[in-house]
Amino acid sequence: MYLSRYITQHKKDYYRLLQEVRDKNKWEEWVLFMLDGVEKAAADSIVLISAINVLMQQYKQLIRSNHPKLYSQDLLNNLFKYPCTRSEFFQADLQISRSTAIRYLDTLVKAGILTKHKIERDNFFLNDILFELLAKSE
Repeated sequence: MYLSRYITQHKKDYYRLLQEVRDKNKWEEWVLFMLDGVEKAAADSIVLISAINVLMQQYKQLIRSNHPKLYSQDLLNNLFKYPCTRSEFFQADLQISRSTAIRYLDTLVKAGILTKHKIERDNFFLNDILFELLAKSE
């Protein structure tokens, strides 16, 4: 839950109410303000979690249908654990060899699930749709 966004968006009210707590010991309006923020942040989190869940199910169906030998729950979990990943993360989480991790990642790139980005000598694999969902939520 990202309560900081609510406070940033309502910065004037936040500081005004906080000052009233300090100067006049007026807690009720500040507490209500914060509860409103918690409610809105929770609602935003529910929307984000639902969108992530839908995306996860779409990836699950896509991988299961088109690449059944590749699919595992651990692989799916890894795609959502690391919006930006490397072969080393796949190796460790899936307990597979480096060559198998690279083959899996290249297959996911060809399937349109990940995009490959080379930075100097390293390859990074980005789950673009998940990354966009997370970026929108900030």
